[in-house]
This record gives sequence, structure tokens and C-alpha cells, in this order.
Amino acid sequence: MKYLMMVQGTQADYDAMTGNPSPGSPAWTEQDMRTMFAFMEEINDELAANGELVDGQGLAEPRRTRFVSLGEDGRPVVKDDPYGRTEQLLAGYWVLDCASLDRVTEIAARVARCPQPEGAPEYPVVIRPIMEDGAELSTP
Repeated sequence: MKYLMMVQGTQADYDAMTGNPSPGSPAWTEQDMRTMFAFMEEINDELAANGELVDGQGLAEPRRTRFVSLGEDGRPVVKDDPYGRTEQLLAGYWVLDCASLDRVTEIAARVARCPQPEGAPEYPVVIRPIMEDGAELSTP
């Protein structure tokens, strides 16, 4: 079964990764960044080698986000960066093809241990099953 596994972040977190700290988001050093990228690369390489990785990407900073909705007149309304520095948005994702939810949970627990500077915020790793052809929505 396929799963979407997601990590979250804020604009303040992205700013901290470029050396601009704020309360609750300490500055990352170049070594912190190298350590984090090496950790993620190791996970990605292992997932690719065992055939579980379908896709995985980090996303650009939230300030480069664009939201498109419909106005009352039915015309598109476009908003760039509609959230403040502390609003959590999707920071990266993996599409995984795993034998079970337990296996994806093991991977998510490993991702959650990604090295980061002391005092950096921690966010849960989110797992969502991907609906396959013919799948039905579950009812409560």
C-alpha cells in the first residue's frame, strides 16, 4: 500500500536554517545543515534500495507559497504568503510503498529523530494512506 509521509515547518524554521534565528527557532550552523542532509540522504538511500521509496522532496520556504481560491464572483483570488512566520505548512514529503502501516510508522519514527540544533521546534511526522483505485472513504 502507498502512504504519504509528511514533515512540517514554518517560515521561522526556514529562516533559522539560513542563520536568522527567532524565539523558538535557533540558528542552524552549516554543520547542522550538513548533518541533517546526510541523515535524510541515508534514509532516502535505504528506502530506494529496498524498493519502498516512490518519491520524496523537500519544499521551498513557505514565503514562496501561493494560494488560489474562488472569490464570491467565481473569479480566482490569489494570495502569496498568506500566513505569518509561525504558521506550520508542509516542508517535505515522501511517497512510500510499504507492506504495512506499522512499517511506515517505523520509518516516521526514524525521521522524527532527525538531528537539529538544541531548542529547535519538533513537529510530528504525519502519515496518510493514499487511496488506491476503487478505494472507498471510511465512515466513522
